[in-house]
Amino acid sequence: MVRQNVLYLTVDEWRGDCLSALGHPVVETPNLDRLAARGVLFTNHWAVTAPCGPSRASLHTGMYLMNHRSVENGTPLDDRFTNVAREARAAGYDPVLFGYTDTTVDPRTVSDPADPRLRTYEGVLPGFRAEVLLTGEDLSPWLRWLEAHGIDVPANPHGLFDPRPDYPGADAHGRSWAPTRFPAERTETAFLTESVMGWLDRHGGEPWFLHASYIRPHPPFRAPEGYHDRYDPEAGAPFRRHPDRDIETALHPIHQFAVQVVGCDPDEREARQTRATYWANMAEVDDQIGRLLDHLDASGLVDDTLIVLTSDHGDQMGDHWLLQKLGWWDESYHVPLIVVDPRPAADGTRGSRVDAVTEHVDVMPTICDWMGVEVPLQCDGRALQPFVHDGLVPGDWRHEAHIQWDFRNPQRHMAEDMLGLTMEQCCLDVVRGAQHKYVHFADGTALLFDLDADPDQLVDVSADPAYADVVADLRGRLLTWRMRHDERTLTGHLVTHGGLVVRRDPRV
Repeated sequence: MVRQNVLYLTVDEWRGDCLSALGHPVVETPNLDRLAARGVLFTNHWAVTAPCGPSRASLHTGMYLMNHRSVENGTPLDDRFTNVAREARAAGYDPVLFGYTDTTVDPRTVSDPADPRLRTYEGVLPGFRAEVLLTGEDLSPWLRWLEAHGIDVPANPHGLFDPRPDYPGADAHGRSWAPTRFPAERTETAFLTESVMGWLDRHGGEPWFLHASYIRPHPPFRAPEGYHDRYDPEAGAPFRRHPDRDIETALHPIHQFAVQVVGCDPDEREARQTRATYWANMAEVDDQIGRLLDHLDASGLVDDTLIVLTSDHGDQMGDHWLLQKLGWWDESYHVPLIVVDPRPAADGTRGSRVDAVTEHVDVMPTICDWMGVEVPLQCDGRALQPFVHDGLVPGDWRHEAHIQWDFRNPQRHMAEDMLGLTMEQCCLDVVRGAQHKYVHFADGTALLFDLDADPDQLVDVSADPAYADVVADLRGRLLTWRMRHDERTLTGHLVTHGGLVVRRDPRV
């Protein structure tokens, strides 16, 4: 087996519709477009859960939420599972991390109660060696870099994201318009990019596996000068929501609960400015990814490097009167995926787009296939090489996206108290096809949206007799999907008088 390089890029909270390659009317992403032109852009790609920790657990293990069970930021990831970094290490790589993985340690593997890993959910995925660890809680590598470049860091470093005081024109704009207190060339994103490029220059000739995990465009919603006014808040489509917030949230109690916890500003001006600042943060990340691509080109590394880019999840960004990532809403789960395979086998598909449904659980199998290692039995997804090499959709490929969201919180009990649910009832499953979207809640309630008649998903038709057959069909599909993907690591093994028998079904 000849090992080649792997560059695994993740950006945080990047919605799948925010790419100029997909015709977004406002956002410009020339460098992501450039990356897509070199490989394959998966236009119908879905995160399978939210928020960050659970979604990254699915990305890194290839497993649905119902199997890995890291259901919330801070829920431990069971150490018995392998992951993309462990598989890379077993294949002979020394996988390095720049950024973060949001992995909570399995406490059963920690003997010292004072171990600092038991005080944070933003840990490192087992198997990675953290070259530069940069989390929301610990910004110290970036802060030291800022100080080395003459920038004063306040006692509370999050104050760096406060608006620049007395900035001209700030009074005429929304709250997030004024720029950060550090310049564009000193952002966290710029620091991470320079750190990656410096490491590549020092690394030498051995094949490498590098995960660069960018935290932007994740909040705080504040862009550096030069980006802060990049987009006009009045530009872009209207928000996807009912004009009357109370009418829309009456659709289901969880929507009412969500608006109380992570509702967007009801003032249209402020909501539009927040969205414009989110787009500005995207522009800054795109520019930094462009710097990294330029470096790969100049060094010749691009010819031997698999590049996979995706996001952990999206952001509501005012749609359905919400911010952040949650629930059953498309905006939280539809995300970009770009795969660039430099080998000649992929030459025929460069610049192509795949509209088939792909999911985060397919990313780890794709990387494993590239590394020449067997896809672990735990993985619920499948390698995407048939799309990348042949431009073909396998005959037994999925037709729906599957989303699971668990909103229990053992510490605060907010959902349980506000909604009158048990902790085990604080979850939902979604089957999202081309025509219909079915949402099943663990308390037995359900929603159904007709995507042809109602693309913004504002009208629940689950109780309409005309849709009774659709509800029954999608409920059955959901049950079949769950049964097919029950955790199965040892189910293909059988101990007999003749010894151990192992059978692996190649069709997940």
